[in-house]
Amino acid sequence: MNSSAEHSRHIPREYEIKHSKWLRKMLHAYWVVVIVHFLVQIGCYLFLKYDRAPLDFIVNVLFWPTVLAVFCILLTSYMDRKFPSCSFTTMSITSTVIAWTIIHVNYDIRIMPAICLLPIFASVLFYDSKRVWFIFSLQVAGYGLLLLDPVYRAYLSSFDMVSIPIFLILATYVAQIIVTTGIEVLDDLQTSMNAKEDLIVRNAIIAKQSKTDGLTNLYNQSSFKDYYEKAFEYANLGMSLHLALIDIDDFKVINDTYGHRVGDIILEKVSLIIQESITASDIAARYGGEEFALLMFEQSFEQAYDLVELIRQKISLMGHLELGGASITVSIGLKGYNLDLSKDKLFEDVDACLYAAKRTGKNKTVTSLVPA
Repeated sequence: MNSSAEHSRHIPREYEIKHSKWLRKMLHAYWVVVIVHFLVQIGCYLFLKYDRAPLDFIVNVLFWPTVLAVFCILLTSYMDRKFPSCSFTTMSITSTVIAWTIIHVNYDIRIMPAICLLPIFASVLFYDSKRVWFIFSLQVAGYGLLLLDPVYRAYLSSFDMVSIPIFLILATYVAQIIVTTGIEVLDDLQTSMNAKEDLIVRNAIIAKQSKTDGLTNLYNQSSFKDYYEKAFEYANLGMSLHLALIDIDDFKVINDTYGHRVGDIILEKVSLIIQESITASDIAARYGGEEFALLMFEQSFEQAYDLVELIRQKISLMGHLELGGASITVSIGLKGYNLDLSKDKLFEDVDACLYAAKRTGKNKTVTSLVPA
């Protein structure tokens, strides 16, 4: 994107909030400018040679310029609160009025016209070319209004009459270059941030894929072993832990009879039931071909038993069109952690319970506490 109009379409909400903050900071800065100008004028009148009568000084140098500036600042503050969409316009007018009022009061100071650059360069903060040229047009208008004053016009030389507009044009051109460069930098930064976000997302997807089984979307055996290792450490510190192994009965017959595609569908359906049944703190994994492993935390043995029994019953009651309406069953081994068990021993005991469930009729849950 090369234009400020295109850039403005993707300015985030946070950036607009910053605009409002910058406006308020600029208002604070102009309060400082008005107060400092007021004090400096008094100091110059008291301690330097000042060729104005007291009444003229008080009315035309102190009172009216200060009242006009304060009125503009207060009006802008009000507009910023009540009509924020108009705040930039009122801020631009205020800054222009203050700048050219100070120039008018101090027209005999050659460097003073440079103060009209403040509004122009302040507009750079908004990274909008239209706003920069709008401020420029206000400065030209302010200069034109001052030329209506015969005293000010008489003070200017022919060179001044030409150089001041050229000075404004060149300053605005520089401000425009700064804005264009800033927009390009912001666009490059946005592109870089988008690329970084895409990379983070891709890395997250890759990390998830490396931990999960592609068919069932459960954790794979490798990641389960990592979780099991960590879970056993927590169990040694007193956390409740139960391990269950779930195996689909006669799965080889399903594959041989209906094909591996149907077998994959059955695996997906069983994994979905497991995911729907466990709690948010439990961990389920596809441990091998048709075997699933389940870690259950913060539950009593009875709760863990009820959970795996619920899974077993849901699976046994579900009919499958792929199998001609027939259902399947699973066998389950279950055991809870105790201090006498190592992680390998716990796994071996649960595997033995699963084998016992298979050997004694299938479609059942066998535990170390409940007889087969």
